[in-house]
Amino acid sequence: MPESTGPDVNTLLLTQWLTPAFPTGAFAYSHGLEAALRSGAVADAPALEHWLADVLRFGAGWQDAVLLAAGLRPGADLDALDAQSRALQPAAERLRETADQGAAFARMVSQVTGRPLPPRPLPLAVAEAVRPLGAEPTQVIALYLQGFVTNLATVAMRAMPLGQGEGHAVLARLWPLVADLAAHAAGATLEDLGTAAFGADMAAMEHETLDVRIYRT
Repeated sequence: MPESTGPDVNTLLLTQWLTPAFPTGAFAYSHGLEAALRSGAVADAPALEHWLADVLRFGAGWQDAVLLAAGLRPGADLDALDAQSRALQPAAERLRETADQGAAFARMVSQVTGRPLPPRPLPLAVAEAVRPLGAEPTQVIALYLQGFVTNLATVAMRAMPLGQGEGHAVLARLWPLVADLAAHAAGATLEDLGTAAFGADMAAMEHETLDVRIYRT
């Protein structure tokens, strides 16, 4: 039988952990998108693509990518990065989102591997879990961002007149941006941290006061 040249087991494990189907409860969080949909700020496919691209490039996408890259480096002080990640959250629901999903991720990976992992904000929970796999940082970051933005697109597909075909076409157009951000974040330092997605931040704050809502954030 010829020697396999396909992905190794660790690569398959990594993709299992970073798929939106991994039970972190991601489906319950909209990252403020529910408020943007309610207000009409996001009403069609082009608006959704623009909103997601901005969140990736200027918001939590870039911030999480840099924190994840920092956490993957040998000797990284995960406790200090944990504290910094929490301090960087622009709204109470954003803190809840990253903390709750990170705790769920760590708990599930601990069940899978038998390795105890503490609850941390999501990008740092991922970093601590995957470091033993020896995965290339750019790949980890790209898969992380893919899962993040796919979950948000799914929120939109459930809440607005956007078919699955059109929704996944939006995602396909975002993959070059995801790949570019992953490559840049892998070489970034904490000095490169910063966000400017004010519309998304305000939507997250507005979501906190919605009388009726489906999503936790």
